[in-house]
Amino acid sequence: MKLEQNDLPMLFSSTELPDVFFTEYLSQASGDYIKIYLYIVFLSKYGKDVKINDLSKKLNIDFKTIQEGIKYWEDTGVITKKNTGYIINNLQEIELHKLYKPKVTLSAENIKQTAQNQYRAKAIENINTLFFQGIMSPSWYSDIDLWFKKYSFDEEVMIALFQYCYNRSALHRNYIQTVAEAWFKSNVKTYSDLDSLFEKQEKLNTLYKSIGKKLGYTRALTEYEKGYIEKWTIEYAFGLNIIEIALKKTTAKTNPNFDYLDKLLSDWHDRGLKTVEEIENFLSEFKQKNKDIKKLEKNTGYNNYEQRKYDNLNSLYANLG
Repeated sequence: MKLEQNDLPMLFSSTELPDVFFTEYLSQASGDYIKIYLYIVFLSKYGKDVKINDLSKKLNIDFKTIQEGIKYWEDTGVITKKNTGYIINNLQEIELHKLYKPKVTLSAENIKQTAQNQYRAKAIENINTLFFQGIMSPSWYSDIDLWFKKYSFDEEVMIALFQYCYNRSALHRNYIQTVAEAWFKSNVKTYSDLDSLFEKQEKLNTLYKSIGKKLGYTRALTEYEKGYIEKWTIEYAFGLNIIEIALKKTTAKTNPNFDYLDKLLSDWHDRGLKTVEEIENFLSEFKQKNKDIKKLEKNTGYNNYEQRKYDNLNSLYANLG
């Protein structure tokens, strides 16, 4: 492929990048992709044919990653494929187009209302100062304004959104948008709503640690396992006191796992058992009834329908104390 730009003697030339590369692209691309972009920008000044295999050897990056990196920059519009290779596009021109495009979708009245909203403008400036050292790219202003409209967050929630992502070293659009969507789906609009969500999440985190510890796990729970706990506590409305009954019943199991716990708790939920007393009574009655059926079988030698009906339950509650 051929890369084109200007031509200067290497000894006296320099490779420059606009500031928008650092504000808009650096945090969103992987390290290998950034290496690829910087090197092809450097090479583009000399207009030489460059093979992907050569890039792979020069940058010490595998061939597949080079291909993926070039595709990534092509998809973002940073480079454009042509018959003979690629053209390195002007980042400032790209950002100017992005900045203009969302504005034409807003009515004059909406723009006027945004300008008049002093609290919102103050919140955006606070975001600029707190998280961008006062040099936030202009495109962020349009994004934040659109997020205000899309999610109906108040100003405190919007600042908290950026703080949340900043604390996780993930201050880039895709991550912020993902978190915003999650908060929106949890009906967060005010800071009070957000505080309630955090409190709920904190309780879940405590449950994750407690249940993992009781199961003897030294690792963090997987998202799949956390999903089980959320089902038990949110959908089934079971507290830790009920979950602990199921946990205690796993002591006779060689390898207790979340699938087994879920079957137990789901069975109790399906039976409409909601309290510790109801569950303990059920287990006691089941155990006694099962003993009576086995005693009857032993005395009569007859494997009746009643026993067959309990086969699946026996499998679930086998070896429980």
